[in-house]
Amino acid sequence: MMSSTPPPEPAAGSGDDDMESLPLAAASDYASVASTFDPLLSSASAVSPRSPPSRAVGAFTLSPTSSSSFVDPPSYADATGAGAGSSSPRSASSPSSSSPRSARAAASEYALLAVSDPETEAEPAATSLVPGSAPTFVSYLVTSVRRGDPAQRRHAVRRRFRDFVTLADRLAEAFRGHFVPPRPDKNTVESQVMQKDEFVAQRRAALERYLWRLAEHPAIGPSDELRVFLQAEGKMPLPGSTDVASRMLDGAARLPRQLIAGEEAVAAPQDVVQPAKGGRDLLRIFKELKQSVVTDWGGIKPPLVEEDREFLEKKVKMQEWEQQLTNASQQAEALVKAQQDMGETMGALGLAFVRLTKLETEEAMYDSQRIRAADSRRVATAAVKTSRACRDLNAQTVKYLDTLHEHLSIMLSVHTAFSDRASALLTVQTLMSDLASLQSRIEKLEAASSKIFGGDRARIRKVEELRETIRATEDAKFCALREYDRIKENNRSELQRLDRERKEDFLTMLKGFVTSQAAYAEKIVDGWETVAEETSGYARGSDDAILGS
Repeated sequence: MMSSTPPPEPAAGSGDDDMESLPLAAASDYASVASTFDPLLSSASAVSPRSPPSRAVGAFTLSPTSSSSFVDPPSYADATGAGAGSSSPRSASSPSSSSPRSARAAASEYALLAVSDPETEAEPAATSLVPGSAPTFVSYLVTSVRRGDPAQRRHAVRRRFRDFVTLADRLAEAFRGHFVPPRPDKNTVESQVMQKDEFVAQRRAALERYLWRLAEHPAIGPSDELRVFLQAEGKMPLPGSTDVASRMLDGAARLPRQLIAGEEAVAAPQDVVQPAKGGRDLLRIFKELKQSVVTDWGGIKPPLVEEDREFLEKKVKMQEWEQQLTNASQQAEALVKAQQDMGETMGALGLAFVRLTKLETEEAMYDSQRIRAADSRRVATAAVKTSRACRDLNAQTVKYLDTLHEHLSIMLSVHTAFSDRASALLTVQTLMSDLASLQSRIEKLEAASSKIFGGDRARIRKVEELRETIRATEDAKFCALREYDRIKENNRSELQRLDRERKEDFLTMLKGFVTSQAAYAEKIVDGWETVAEETSGYARGSDDAILGS
């Protein structure tokens, strides 16, 4: 529900504007009575909060001039969307000026990334079984400008969602151990339920945010995979990944030859750097599954174990962090819902007093009725102002607390990176177990052959074949160990990077959230204090009348 902070120079209609607009349900009712109560609504829209004094809340100072070594907090005017005649936070200065997300985008390889201009296209005729009924898909115009390009050339290519899926698959293969930003889901259910234009708009915004997350990644941003995706014209140059069913069929066809004829019984060095779950080598899958079962359930210590205690401790802390982050994210959504309900309720109250004031004004015959009408008008004005303030505050809450959702989605990448590490370790363990098994077989064959005078030629030939298999397995083990070490280093550097970004992001989130809450609370209080002062004379008159009686 919450959106991410937009990158610099976003395309028109970016996802943040879409997500931050929380329309008040009673807005149409306000418009319907505007003609009969113009002074009330016009006065409500022209309110500008007074400049607040410097006031400390926790560790943060809610002063427009306060600053931090990390990032400047939003000003009071930004927090309230202030300025005469403005009631929307979108009129405030862009958050990109102080967001660490934007700072990371500014340091990326790209000055511009935009996904726009969705178009419906027909699938090639060859893919349609029924003539004249070719299915359709939506393609998007992906525009990019590299910072290192002296000419600042603008590349524009057409890409469909399937191309983004292919890009994500290639990045997952090339950057094992990295926290690769997760791509948007297909959302096939939502595509059937939502209006097509709304679904396409949401997907466009999600794909644009996805590209910015990739560009901000220090390893993926300058990668050839991303550059080719953004700049190569025509059909997507990266080959699409084969579906799981096809890979399993290929693996099933090879399995008999591997078991009977010994074909490719040892995984090739170029294959062990990828997880076995690809499906093309079922024998390797079975071996690693057996190794996993023996390790987990057999109580047998594997030849190589995870001994990085710092990593293991960090992994446990990340699991605890995810649990707390999930809880905080759920409470943030509850807060957004409560603030939205408050705004709608205050709007309905204001509308009720508008109608009550209209009735009192039309039927007023005595001064007491006119006084009540004036008081109702003031309450209605304050309620409308409060409703709009709640709506604007909710937009600010969504903007800042979206950091919780953002980091919760990062945890998906963390799990994938840790899974890459576990998979690489399992591959090494399996190869080492294979080596031990092969060596044991050689020893048994040699012992049996030594009992025969002159030796057993068949056994000697089998020993030579096993030694050749050991050499191939040693090569595969060397590649697997190197891949495992590379993934370990990627995990280490990514955890450090995540710690830095989390510190920056949460500092900005807390400062912005506290500032906006205090600013809008003061704005609401000022409105009701004004009503209290304006009605104080009438209240004193009522008290005097009671005392006199």
